[in-house]
Amino acid sequence: MYQYSKTISREIETDVLVVGAGSAGFGAAVAAARNGAKTLIIEKGSEMGGMATTGLVGPFMTCFDDDAKEQVVKGIFDELCLRMEEKGGAIHPSKVEGMTTYSSYYIKSHCHVTPFVSEVLAITMEEMLLESGAEILYQTNVIDVIAENRRIEKVVVAMKEGLATIKAKYVIDCTGDADIASEAGFEMTIGSEKDGVMQPTSLFFEVGNIDREAFVGELESKISRLGIPGANCWSWYIEEAKENGDWHLERNEIGNYEQPIKNRWKINATRIPYIDATKSKDITKALIEGRKQVQEVLSFMRKYVPGCENIELIQVASCLGVRETRRIAGEYSLTAEDILAQKHFEDAICTFAYAIDIHNSEGGGATFKQVNHYYNIPYRCLLPQKTKNLIVAGRSISGTSEAAASYRVIPCCIATGEAAGTAAAMALNENLTPAKIDAGKLQKQLIKQGAVIKDL
Repeated sequence: MYQYSKTISREIETDVLVVGAGSAGFGAAVAAARNGAKTLIIEKGSEMGGMATTGLVGPFMTCFDDDAKEQVVKGIFDELCLRMEEKGGAIHPSKVEGMTTYSSYYIKSHCHVTPFVSEVLAITMEEMLLESGAEILYQTNVIDVIAENRRIEKVVVAMKEGLATIKAKYVIDCTGDADIASEAGFEMTIGSEKDGVMQPTSLFFEVGNIDREAFVGELESKISRLGIPGANCWSWYIEEAKENGDWHLERNEIGNYEQPIKNRWKINATRIPYIDATKSKDITKALIEGRKQVQEVLSFMRKYVPGCENIELIQVASCLGVRETRRIAGEYSLTAEDILAQKHFEDAICTFAYAIDIHNSEGGGATFKQVNHYYNIPYRCLLPQKTKNLIVAGRSISGTSEAAASYRVIPCCIATGEAAGTAAAMALNENLTPAKIDAGKLQKQLIKQGAVIKDL
C-alpha cells in the first residue's frame, strides 16, 4: 500500500456536471443547458459520441415501436437525426425499412434503423451541444470522486495542465459503466445476476471497395432462393469456411451495414466473450483479440463472399464495443417481465421498443425476444438509492441484465440522457434533490421538448 497526497489548487464550478460525452451524455448536457442550467460535460476522449463515433457502432437501432408503425423516440434524438440528414450524413429512420442493406437484411427490431456517418455524428453532436450553451472539456479523465452522505461533493479530474476538482450542484453519470456512482459508493450489480458474466464485447470496423452489385445481388439471391432471413445467409459461407479451417470465431453471422456514403460499410462480426470492461487488463486483451479477429473476417470475406474479393479496411474502432458492465441499484429496477408485460409507470420518462437482445458468450448466436408494441422506463431507474445530487443515464441505469439487453442501445440512451438533464435543471431551479422533483412536471417538460411518453 502506498499513500499519496497532493494539494489541488485548480477548481471548476458548474451547476450540472455531465461525465461522459457518449450518446447519453450528449442528451443530458443538451437538455440541462437548454433548460437553463450552467452545464459542463467532460469526456476522456477527443470527440462526442462514444460508442457511435470512436466505437464505430451503427446504425442506430430502431426508434419505432415493435410494429414498425410509430416513432417512439423523438426529442433530442430526432433533432440529431434530422440535422445529420441535412448534412448528408444520415438517413432519417422513417425512410428506412427492414430487410435492406442498411439493416444488414435483418427484419426483427430492425425496421427504421438510422444509417449515419460517424464523423458527421461527432460534428453534429458538438454543434448542438455548443448551441445549447453547455461547455465541453475533452481529454479530461476522472480519477476520484469525493462523496459524503450520498452526495457528490467534488469530482477529481486529470487535465492536460494537471489535476483539478469540479464542484457541481448536480452530477449526471453517463460513463456507461456507472464509474461515478461506483466510485461514490452507491450499490450496483455487474453482469448477469446468475453468474456475473457480461455480454460479449465487439470491435466494429469499416470497409470499402466492395463490388456492391455482386455483393448485394448474391445475398438477395440467397434470401429469395432459399427462403431464409438475410442474416442467415452468412452461415452458408461460414460453414464452408469452418470446414476449410478459415473460420475460428464464436459467431455464425456478420452484421454488414451500408452507410449513407458511397461504398462504405460498417461491419459487426467480432466477438470477445468473458471480458470485464471495468478492468484495463481485460479491455487491453479484448482490443488485441478484436484486431486479430478483424483480420480474420477480412480474409474470410475476400475468399468466400462474392463482391468482396478486393475489400479494403478503412478503419477499426479505437475503443472497445461494450454491451454490459455495471448497473446501479436504483429506486426501481426495470425487469424483462416489466418490458414484456408493457407495465404502466406513473413516472415514465421515455418509451422504447427494441428487442431484448442477449449475445451469447458461447455458440455464436443470440437470444432475441421482441417486445409487445413498446414499453416505458420510469424516472426512478435513473436514481441511485437515496441519492442527493446524482442521476444516471444510459446503459447503466437500474435494471436487470435481461432488461438492459434492450435499453442499452443508442436511441434509448439519448432519451434517458435527455430525461436526466431535464430533471437536473428542474431540481436546480427548485433546489430539490432529484428524487423530490414532480414527475408529472418532468413529463410535461419532456413532451414539450418533443419526447414521446406513451400511456400517460
